[in-house]
Amino acid sequence: MDTKSSAALKETISRELEEARERTRWLISPLSEEQLTAQHDPIMSPLIWDYGHIGNYEELWLLNRAFGRSLADRELYDIYDASITPRSERPSLNMLGRADADRYLDAVRRAALEELRKADLGGDDPLLGEGFVYRMVLQHEAQHNETMLQTLQLMRGEGYRPRRMAPLPPGNPGGEEMVLVPGGAFIMGTDDRARALDNERPAHEVELPPFYIDRLPVTNREYLGFVEDGGYRREELWDPEGWEWIREERISAPKHWYQKEPHDWWTECFGFDQPLRPDAPVMHVSWYEADAYARWAGKRLPTEAEWEKAASWDPEEGTKRLFPWGDEPPTPERANLDQLAFRPAEVGAYPAGASPCGALGMVGDVWEWTATEFSGYPGFESFPYREYSEVFFDEGYMVLRGGSFATRPCAIRNTFRNWDFPIRRQLFVGFRCARDA
Repeated sequence: MDTKSSAALKETISRELEEARERTRWLISPLSEEQLTAQHDPIMSPLIWDYGHIGNYEELWLLNRAFGRSLADRELYDIYDASITPRSERPSLNMLGRADADRYLDAVRRAALEELRKADLGGDDPLLGEGFVYRMVLQHEAQHNETMLQTLQLMRGEGYRPRRMAPLPPGNPGGEEMVLVPGGAFIMGTDDRARALDNERPAHEVELPPFYIDRLPVTNREYLGFVEDGGYRREELWDPEGWEWIREERISAPKHWYQKEPHDWWTECFGFDQPLRPDAPVMHVSWYEADAYARWAGKRLPTEAEWEKAASWDPEEGTKRLFPWGDEPPTPERANLDQLAFRPAEVGAYPAGASPCGALGMVGDVWEWTATEFSGYPGFESFPYREYSEVFFDEGYMVLRGGSFATRPCAIRNTFRNWDFPIRRQLFVGFRCARDA
């Protein structure tokens, strides 16, 4: 990498780091100290922990691991180490308050930018090469932004009202129900080492038979048909563990759904009630619910490989796209990303975001469950730490794809893999179905 290219990359990284921090602080700016420090749900951290953790992760990777520098003492590292402080213990930790966290994050950032100016981004160091570690830290902050929004969706009380909301285009749910994805080999995953995280690598060939996949995510209207047809009372539709779970938890509809009158369904969105939007993607459903709906509809969930092929593979060119529409970055005309709409668009709202097979909405709006358990690809190598991916392999986590309205653009692409337990519903998650050709 020549001097001019290196300087341009450093300028881009510096600008992106600043923009990411502005977004984090904007998200928490309306919150009281009580809202920041409370644990709003047992499976979520206090928001102030997320905030301090963002700064400590940056110190760990952009100072300590990359350059051998540290600002904080060992106690602070232990407080914000997600692998040794379970969520149940985080409310009792001696966390930094808002003002102290602000100062800490500012100090870390000043030191990180100072080291960035001297860094060799064109050398053989895999951590620094092409700015990988900076992209990793950026994606980490973006991921915690989405996690914080999940917490805000669960928060009780007066509700969370953003200070601005981006408009959404109208939906267009008409058209064919499913699209055909031709059979044959395609390249799954990636060998990119500038942006992609370890579980996306390496690129490898996968052979698939032809299959059909829903052109659009399953909508509230469609899912309501399952609910009102007694889907939650029909044991034959459910995975046995899922059936036991919904019986124990007395679940009879997606999370945040409720009825005011018979056939009058409403949802709660960041603490505010609104009528169910029939043509928006169904959201806050577990893998078990998605799986049961697919059986009810005479379909199934797509495998992870099927999802990625439908989103990325251009059979005419024999090439893979970085995003469903191509290699150009996301824009508001192509996908509902970047959090500021604070809800999914109605399905079919982004025709410019179509994948090669004609599927819409495969990036943005809602994450999508797949039928695949999270595991490493053939030839997987953990980098730069096992706790990001490897410790979760083959432990019952199911793969989600595609991002949501709450996902920042830097943290999504066709190869990006998310994962969670099949009971989880706090995610901004829906699904689409598939069937054999």
